[in-house]
Amino acid sequence: MSISASDVKELREITGAGMMDCKKALTESGGDMDKAVTWLREKGIASAAKRASRVASEGAVSSYIHMGGRIGVLVEINCETDFVARGEGFQEFCKDVCLQICSARPLYVRREEVPQPDIDVEMSIYKAQAAESGKPEAVQEKIAQGKLDKWFQEVCLLEQKFVKDPDKTIDDLMKELSGKTGEKLDVRRFTRFELGEGIEKKESNLAEEVAAELAKAEAKGN
Repeated sequence: MSISASDVKELREITGAGMMDCKKALTESGGDMDKAVTWLREKGIASAAKRASRVASEGAVSSYIHMGGRIGVLVEINCETDFVARGEGFQEFCKDVCLQICSARPLYVRREEVPQPDIDVEMSIYKAQAAESGKPEAVQEKIAQGKLDKWFQEVCLLEQKFVKDPDKTIDDLMKELSGKTGEKLDVRRFTRFELGEGIEKKESNLAEEVAAELAKAEAKGN
């Protein structure tokens, strides 16, 4: 069904949740405003949005080593109190985020961190691809924007589908935990290491090696 912008705006004013969350809530609730509010509260999104201005300075730096030391992850995740940071739910979330970073290779935490020059390059590629469709300009713009949004979902951790449950994003997991704990949560930063990454590896060229050996043999024979 079609959800109007005015309904999304109204729900956002009621709950303080984000535009996309409000649209999803209305879609899931068949356009019913009261059910949409309930849906957001059940997901912990409405209350999490109201906590957005609070400071989260506690938390943990978690690590994960995979494949016998070939891949390593460090991530800082913040909450408001040490009590929550030591809780089982928070610790499990930290482990899941580490696993996500290891498996899905995000480049950024959120799309606001993506450098504008990188966005411009991607958008120019998608616009060129859309132009080949021969469709009207307005449609081309929507196609390009759709591809850009999909790219954000691939490179931004919070927008990635959770590897253990593709029906949820990492942001969904964080909001659910925020709703359960009553605290603001934030994935602040991460680093992913992969053994040998960035090092140019020499590949053996058998033909060149054989030719070199023959040349040496001929030189000795002469």
